[in-house]
Amino acid sequence: QVQLVESGGGLVQPGGSLRLSCLASGFTFSNYVMSWYRQAPGKERELVARISPADSSTNYANSVKGRFTISRDNAKNTVYLQMNSLRPEDTAKYYCNARFVPLDYWGQGTQVTVSS
Repeated sequence: QVQLVESGGGLVQPGGSLRLSCLASGFTFSNYVMSWYRQAPGKERELVARISPADSSTNYANSVKGRFTISRDNAKNTVYLQMNSLRPEDTAKYYCNARFVPLDYWGQGTQVTVSS
């Protein structure tokens, strides 16, 4: 059974940091492109960051470049999103995604709220 379980969300003040984790099971994690997406109320889900399975090359949305870092630990079947210098506009539900075309899996999401 495939599972993606996100954790690490919460309430943080502007300028603060959070580290999201996504623990994967039920598939060969090291073969999959892993991504973080987010969706704010009334908005479409958007890609935040992506990391490849082979060389761990990364891609980021322009809005988070220089502030967020995605990483993976294939031995622990886990992908991380380190979020620094958080802004109110980063408030959203953050989702973990695993893709190995045509297979595509999603977690249930973890809420991140940036507010003073």
